[in-house]
Amino acid sequence: MNTPMNALAPEAQAIIAAHQATFALPVEGLPEPVFSSDDPLYRAAKQACLAMGFVEIDAECLGRAWLAMVRRTGRFDAQAWPDEPVDFGMRPRPRSDAFPPCPKALGLYAVLPDAAWVGRMARAGVPTVQLRFKSDDASAIRREVQAAVAAVRGTEALLFINDHWRAALEAGAYGVHLGQEDMDVADLATIRAAGLRLGLSSHGYAEMLRADRVSPSYIAMGAVFPTTLKRMATAPQGTGRLHAYARLMRDYPLVAIGGIDGEKMPQVISSGVGSVAVVRAITGADNPEAAAAQLQLQMQALHTRC
Repeated sequence: MNTPMNALAPEAQAIIAAHQATFALPVEGLPEPVFSSDDPLYRAAKQACLAMGFVEIDAECLGRAWLAMVRRTGRFDAQAWPDEPVDFGMRPRPRSDAFPPCPKALGLYAVLPDAAWVGRMARAGVPTVQLRFKSDDASAIRREVQAAVAAVRGTEALLFINDHWRAALEAGAYGVHLGQEDMDVADLATIRAAGLRLGLSSHGYAEMLRADRVSPSYIAMGAVFPTTLKRMATAPQGTGRLHAYARLMRDYPLVAIGGIDGEKMPQVISSGVGSVAVVRAITGADNPEAAAAQLQLQMQALHTRC
């Protein structure tokens, strides 16, 4: 059963009118919401967010944050948008259980398929590199991770290992990057105790809040634009949502990821993120070293303007 748009509460219609140009993604019909509270403002805000294409779990987060914002400020303003951590129930900082810090601006972040690529980009001066090595062979994974750690030795590059946290611990990598699904199986306490940095992926409000609960070293947000490299469970978020995500998570080092190249870089950097992850913009370039250097120069110029 779908709710007609004109049947929404006036507050919901006002929120949509104020924000749909910034946040709305295509949606087929308006789903019947599942409410966790009888509060009319919470219900109106959640309906508005569903109508703008936010998935159910994100609309729930936003509905509750809208209510918290109105209670905190003492008034309803349709032009506002919740972006204060306290309205989302986030814990105050600093936190005793936080993972070790990493630079607030991780700069150009190259996501690379093997240790040879990692070494190549580290020597080219890329400040942050990630080994995303896909294999089911534990021995091959261990060798590749160890080779990647050796490949960045003597450079200034910070190396994160995607998924393979045990091998990263064994090899002494700088950090680990995990997806949301990996948070349930990885031994986060052991990773933290070993002093490794932790980066976590997120694809919307609910996942950002879930990541925040473990106080990682950085949070990655995306996919910003369409990408063919990985099948995504969520639609591309767009730069409007990225800006809102970055405001909420402003106390973290932030990495934007997904379909980003030099042409799209200005829209991304203007959000305030300190890092942009790229894959094909480097690995698919005719001259990867030159492409990396150009992207870094572009990022530096854009950060100076911002």
